[in-house]
Amino acid sequence: MTMTGFKTSAILGGAALAAFAVGLPALAQEAAGAGAAAAVAPVIDKGDVAWMLVSTLLVVLMTIPGLALFYGGLVRAKNILSVLSQVFAGFAMIALLWVAYGYSLAFGAGEGGLSAVIGDTAKLFLAGVTAESRAATFSAGFELPELVFVTFQLTFAAITATLIVGAIAERMKFGAVMLFLAIWFTFSYLPMAHMVWAGSGYLYTLGAYDFAGGTVVHINSGVAALVAAILLGPRAGFLREPIPPHNLSLVFIGACLLWVGWFGFNAGSNLEANGLTAQAFLNTVTAPAAAALAWGVAEKLTRGHASLLGFASGAVAGLVAITPAAGFAGTMGAIVLGAVAGLACLWAVFTLKPALRYDDSLDVFGIHGVGGIVGALGTAVVASPALGGYPLAGYEMWGQLLKQLTGVGIVIAWSGLVTVAAMFIVKAVFGGVRVAESAETDGLDLSSHGERAYN
Repeated sequence: MTMTGFKTSAILGGAALAAFAVGLPALAQEAAGAGAAAAVAPVIDKGDVAWMLVSTLLVVLMTIPGLALFYGGLVRAKNILSVLSQVFAGFAMIALLWVAYGYSLAFGAGEGGLSAVIGDTAKLFLAGVTAESRAATFSAGFELPELVFVTFQLTFAAITATLIVGAIAERMKFGAVMLFLAIWFTFSYLPMAHMVWAGSGYLYTLGAYDFAGGTVVHINSGVAALVAAILLGPRAGFLREPIPPHNLSLVFIGACLLWVGWFGFNAGSNLEANGLTAQAFLNTVTAPAAAALAWGVAEKLTRGHASLLGFASGAVAGLVAITPAAGFAGTMGAIVLGAVAGLACLWAVFTLKPALRYDDSLDVFGIHGVGGIVGALGTAVVASPALGGYPLAGYEMWGQLLKQLTGVGIVIAWSGLVTVAAMFIVKAVFGGVRVAESAETDGLDLSSHGERAYN
């Protein structure tokens, strides 16, 4: 029996017990007038609500402290507090912008010809969103409190924006980072979230698959990271002297917190607690496991050693790749997709980046951008029932691949253009986006925040 079937049986069983309590004659009198309506009235399942609240908390854990510690360990000791501050403050700012206008613009129905691209202003500052209002799930007859959906989606917006911090680390003014994230969130994240996940969105109606954010989150932020890093310019000493991570223990802790939090990210995106949620949960174990091992083996063969940083980076690459496919792939498809992503992201970090000489400080594009592209396109393949997948009605592999390519192309172009515009606006406002050369030499912890992480 499926979990949905279980929930339905539980509801019917409760109705039967109530019938005996009040007497069968009373039930018979009410059946003609209200029985049919009661049978189809949507319900809120407390198990779904509990799971979604846990999932929301897990995604918060991904960002603060997970992403913050992961990034903090990767930078030099003189810049750890600057990265922690940017992720923490970025999370706080996006959370407030989300409730002010983000939710309405991302998930509103939209108006006129713009409805395919952006929502409307009907729910600015959460107007009309109360403890009683509801949001749909993927099963007819079951709903969530709308506040649960609002908060869950808030965490997605916050981590997407703060992912970009890793590409511009160690050289950008704190105020410039914050303004950039606010502009990019407004004009790139919100339209992409609407296009992919809102019922009137262009890519949603096209039928592009994105279960938990391959395009909306990872390609979107990865492309922004690449473009911002190029426009910002490299760190002093880039490709001339080593710039190693200063604390791999923090990187390990951050990566583990990311992995744990990702269960809420992927399995929570089913919006219910049922068998498909369990499949997405399992995929979030197996895909990063395969990616971590693939990266480690390839690193050993090509560089002579398998590193802790490599295992952690590979796991994150696998998590990124399985994100759009989490609820469409079977277990074996997830394993293959994770392994492919691990190898592709290894190539992007160690071959593509030095060849093109761009300073994406913490390899946001190499892992999230490239991993997101691999995952988005691979979703069309692993969703095949022949490979154990769970496609939607009307699925055909090559047709679905074309839809996935359309989604990937749109998000690359959209995010790239918004990032260019945002960087020029920030530069005009602040008279430049980079800290002074002396401040970069001293480190942003001291020059931007007046603090040192270590004595």
